[in-house]
Amino acid sequence: MMVSSADLFMKVRERKPLVHQITNFVTVNDCANATLAIGGSPVMTSSPREVADMVKLANALVLNFGTIDDKALEAMEIAGKTANALDIPVILDPVGVGATSYRTEQVKELLSKVTFQIIRGNASEILSLMGGDTVTRGVDSEELAISNAELAARAANELNSIIVVSGAKDAVSDGKHTSIIDNGNLLLTNVTGTGCMSTALIGTFSGVTDDFYSAAIAGISTMSISGELAASTLQKDEGTGTFHVRLIDAISRMDKKIWMHEVKLSEEVPN
Repeated sequence: MMVSSADLFMKVRERKPLVHQITNFVTVNDCANATLAIGGSPVMTSSPREVADMVKLANALVLNFGTIDDKALEAMEIAGKTANALDIPVILDPVGVGATSYRTEQVKELLSKVTFQIIRGNASEILSLMGGDTVTRGVDSEELAISNAELAARAANELNSIIVVSGAKDAVSDGKHTSIIDNGNLLLTNVTGTGCMSTALIGTFSGVTDDFYSAAIAGISTMSISGELAASTLQKDEGTGTFHVRLIDAISRMDKKIWMHEVKLSEEVPN
C-alpha cells in the first residue's frame, strides 16, 4: 500500500488533474493553493447553472459542507450526479455535520442521492454521518471512546465508502483494510483550512487513479507530513502566519522520496 500511494506523486505532477471543488468561502483560496502546490489544477465553480458542464471537464469532484446553504446544496447535487454518471470520483468533506439539524439533515439527503468514493472528516463528523448523537467541535475519537481506526472501519462498511478520519492519528479504511498515519503537528489545528486542504489533496490524488484507498492515504498523509516539516523550520519569534506559508511550501516540495522517508504508516489488522 505504501508503494501504491508513493507512486501517485509523480502521476499528479505529470497529469495535472483538474479538481472541481464546491467548497466553503472561508478556505477556498487555501484549497486552491494546496491543489496547485501538489501539482493539480483547481477550479472552484459553484453556480448551479454551470457545475454540470465543469464537472464534465474534471478528473475529480470535491464537495465541502463548510459554509453550506441551499444554493450550494443545489450545485452539489447537480455536480455529484453528473460525476457519478461519468465515473468521476466524488469526495465529501462533511464540515460541521452534527452541529445543526439543517447541516446534518442535508448531508444525509445528499448521501442518498450521490455516491461518494471517499469521505473525510474528524471523528465527530464521521460519527454524525452514522447517526451518532454528538456536537461537532473538532472532537477527536479519544473523546468518543473509540479509536479513529475502529470508527473508520465501521463507517466504511455502513456508508459504503472509503473513510478518512482525521485526528492525532489519521485513519483510512475501506471496511476490510485500515491504515493508520501517525504524522502531524499540533499547529495544524491552529490554522484555518487544514482539514479542507487535506480533502483537496485527497481529491487531487483521486484524479489520477482508481485506487482510491491509496489516494486517500497519499492525500491525508501529505498534509500531516507537511505540517511536521513546516513546524520544524519555525524560529522562536515565528508563529501561525509563518507556519501557514511554510505549510504550502512543504506541500509543494513533497515527492515520493520525501514521503517515503517521512511517513509513519501502519495497517491495523482486523480481529
